[in-house]
Amino acid sequence: MIVNSLSLCYHNKLILAPMVRVGTLPMRLLALDYGADIVYCEELIDLKMLQCKRVVNEVLSTVDFVAPDDRVVFRTCKREQSRVVFQMGTSDAERALAVARLVENDVAGIDVNMGCPKEYSTKGGMGAALLSDPDKIEKILSTLVKGTRRPVTCKIRILPSLEDTLSLVKRIERTGIAAITVHGRKREERPQHPVSCEAIKAIAETLSIPVIANGGSHDHIQEYLDIEDFRQATAASSVMVARAAMWNPSIFLKEGLRPLDEVMQKYIQYAVQYDNHYTNTKYCLCQMLREQLESPQGKLLHAAQSSQEICEAFGLGAFYEETTRELDARRAELLARTPEEAGEPAQDTSGVIKMAVKFDRRAYSPQITPKMCLLEWCRREKLAQPIYETVQRPLDRLFCSVVTVAEQKFQSTLWDKSKKLAEQAAAIVCLRSQGLPEGRLSEESLSLHKRKREAPEQDPGGPRAQEPAVSGELCKKPLVALGSGKESPMEGW
Repeated sequence: MIVNSLSLCYHNKLILAPMVRVGTLPMRLLALDYGADIVYCEELIDLKMLQCKRVVNEVLSTVDFVAPDDRVVFRTCKREQSRVVFQMGTSDAERALAVARLVENDVAGIDVNMGCPKEYSTKGGMGAALLSDPDKIEKILSTLVKGTRRPVTCKIRILPSLEDTLSLVKRIERTGIAAITVHGRKREERPQHPVSCEAIKAIAETLSIPVIANGGSHDHIQEYLDIEDFRQATAASSVMVARAAMWNPSIFLKEGLRPLDEVMQKYIQYAVQYDNHYTNTKYCLCQMLREQLESPQGKLLHAAQSSQEICEAFGLGAFYEETTRELDARRAELLARTPEEAGEPAQDTSGVIKMAVKFDRRAYSPQITPKMCLLEWCRREKLAQPIYETVQRPLDRLFCSVVTVAEQKFQSTLWDKSKKLAEQAAAIVCLRSQGLPEGRLSEESLSLHKRKREAPEQDPGGPRAQEPAVSGELCKKPLVALGSGKESPMEGW
């Protein structure tokens, strides 16, 4: 992705604010749908970004910045390419420049967070902590302006005195940045404190670069027309909206707010299409529901433990199934075109027992998993602990695991989104091939507990005290050896 190097215009714009855990790709795309001109990603820390590798995700048609633990730290796509601003948390000019150069071909602008008052930001000298170090501010911004091809901006809060605030913003302007966002509260103030429109107005009247007003949610901005009123009250060039957009991103729509059910369904659809982690999807939906969290739908959302369950809670089960099939088909097509990228386990697969199974959490007791069942069975049979070998496929970063038990290998042919899920699937293959219980809710006789020591008063020479078992016959069943002339336990699967 190469973005046109023309500067992003910050005059007369409606802007989605950077919000931690909220400003991920689904929310940014939804805000654009509803009329936002520019969207900011959530603040991302420089040290974390510098560990990331840029990956083109052909399945999702996205560019992903992936951490060493395979977590996607930042995901973007062509749709927002010319309108997304990357906000970083930094306290070092060289690190800031390295991050800017890492992402500049995939974003429209670079922003430095100098206003976040939260401890996770300030304790590293980032966010609002920078406000007390103008020299560092100047160095970071000057380095970025000179070293990146994208327009550079920053977001600040006002200082205790207006005089000091104006002195700081003048110095910031001289670094050559394209615009400045001003949150009209002091570092120690929170949303319940009134925003100072007067301070923002004084800054706007002092500077020649665009000033973006921020902090007007709730007190000033409750619907679309309020955004313009806030802009006029602050004499700003543009307005950045945070909480009001988090509660209902259709705040940017000229025609007025859309029903929340409609907005949430659109958000969920983007979340599924772009494989957003369900915990992030759930968090954002909870911010939208607010006082409705105790409603029947809110309770269903609270109980959801996967993207599929979230979809089902909002009547989008069929959409989830269809989208999943489309993504699987796209993945299969890409793998067929590039078989060398398939990423099969680097080992001789002859003799490996394979089944097409996946681990569905909903089908199992919360306290019992196939891996637990397999481990307990191995202990009872005095076998070595299962050994899991997991690989990740480069094309789509899905995982496949092979488990070895008693020198026999077991593998699911279906790839999973995480290492943990892939290992559970491999354990299922082993257990099913041996006819052993795997912990499913339908196995009524299942009762898995940790092994208990014999009671001290038990007669060592008497009958063995009955221990809870994975199954009544589980501890008696030997592992079926394969690769010999014996009947394969895979028959019937």
